[in-house]
Amino acid sequence: MTFSPHRRLAVGATLIAAIVGGVTPAAAHATTAAPSAPAASRAAAPAPDMEGVVAALNAAMANGAPGAMARYTGPEGVQARAVGVRDRVSGAAMDSRARFRVGSVSKTFSSVVLLQLADEGRVELDAPVNRYLPGLLPDERITVRHLLTHRSGLADYTDKMFAQTVPGFESVRNRVFGYRELVDLSLSEPRTTEPGAAYKYSNANFVVVGMLIEEITGKPVGQEYERRIIKPLRLRNTAYVHPDTRVEGLHVRGYLHPDEAGAPLVDSTEQTVSWAQSAGAVISNPADLNTFMTALMRGRLLSPRMLDAMTTVTPTDATNTRFYGLGLRRYDLSCGTQVYGHTGTVQGYYTYAFATRDGRRGLSAMANTSNRGAANTALGGSLEAAFCGKKPAAAASSSRAVRGVPVLPAEADLPERR
Repeated sequence: MTFSPHRRLAVGATLIAAIVGGVTPAAAHATTAAPSAPAASRAAAPAPDMEGVVAALNAAMANGAPGAMARYTGPEGVQARAVGVRDRVSGAAMDSRARFRVGSVSKTFSSVVLLQLADEGRVELDAPVNRYLPGLLPDERITVRHLLTHRSGLADYTDKMFAQTVPGFESVRNRVFGYRELVDLSLSEPRTTEPGAAYKYSNANFVVVGMLIEEITGKPVGQEYERRIIKPLRLRNTAYVHPDTRVEGLHVRGYLHPDEAGAPLVDSTEQTVSWAQSAGAVISNPADLNTFMTALMRGRLLSPRMLDAMTTVTPTDATNTRFYGLGLRRYDLSCGTQVYGHTGTVQGYYTYAFATRDGRRGLSAMANTSNRGAANTALGGSLEAAFCGKKPAAAASSSRAVRGVPVLPAEADLPERR
C-alpha cells in the first residue's frame, strides 16, 4: 500500500516519537515478533507437504464437512487442493477459486483499518474507548488496545445468542442489528475480566472496533475496508456484505451442524451476518486471503511501528503455542515456525488464514461446516503440513501431531456445542 502524503507525515511523526520517547509497552508477558529471518534460514524453510494438507482436508470431511480446500503460496509457487463438494444439492465439486464467508478473519481487516487510523494520529491505542464514543461503555478504563487484544472484559453476547445452535441462528439469520443493540446485549451480561487483566475472546470487542472506525472516519466500515485494503491489494473476490444475505458469483455453500446427533445439516449460506458485522461479515476466497495476510506481514498495509504493535502477542492458553496480538493470532508450530493470521467461524464455515512473519509463505484453508469442533481441529492440521513440511516417521506419531493434524483442539470463535 502506498501511503498518501498526509499519511507519510503521520507515520514519520509517530516513528520519531517512538525513537525519542519509546513505544508504549503492551500487556504484561507480551512477546514481540522476531524480525524477518535472514536469507540463509529462509532458504532452509521446508517445502510444503501437500499430501499432508490433503490429509487434513480429508480429515475435516471425515469429521462432518461436506468439503474442504486449501491454497498455499510461497517461493515454490502456488499450490491449491480441494476435496468434497461445495454444494450438497447440485453435487458441485469444491473449487479453490470460490468465495465463502470468512467469519472472524474479518477481525484482522478491522484491526488493520483501526491501526491505520492510529498511524494517522486519529486514534490512540491506549486512550479510553469513551473518549471517541462518549458514554458507550460503563468503564472508563477500557482502552482501544483492550478491544483489539480481547482484554476489555466485555462479555461475548454470542454465547447466549447461540446457546441453541440452529434455533439461535434461525432467529438472527435475516435480522438487521444496530451496533448499539449488540453492545447492549454484551453489557446486559456480567463482564468477564477487569480491563487488561486477562485474554477473553469476545465478538463484542470488534463490534465496538467497527463503531470506532465509523465514528472516526464518518464512513461505513465496509467503505473503509474497500478504500484501505481491498482496492490497494486488488482483492477482487473480497467484500464486506451486510446486510445483504447473498454470496455473489462462484461460491461455497455453508452447512451448519445442529446440536442433536443425527439431525440433518442446515444450509446456512444466506444470512445477514448482522449479529457480527465488523467482527465477521467479510466474504473472500483463498487467493485473496493469501494476498491479504502476506501483504500485511510484508508491511504493505501498516507502518513498521504499527505492525510491530500488531504482532506483539500474549498467550491465549497454557500450551505456549497460541497467542493473540492486535486482531491477530500467532501459532507456534511443532517445527518452530511462527505463523500469524486468524481463524474464522461463521455458521457453515471454518477458515484459517495465516502467513509467516516475513510474508514469504501463506496458507488459507476452509471447510464448509461449523458447530463441529473436530472438523475445525482437523482443518487446522493444514498449517503444520504447509509450513513444517513432511514429518520424520518418529515425529508423525508424536502427541503434538499426526501427519500434520494437531491434537490440540481448535480455538472457537463462536460457541461450539458439538
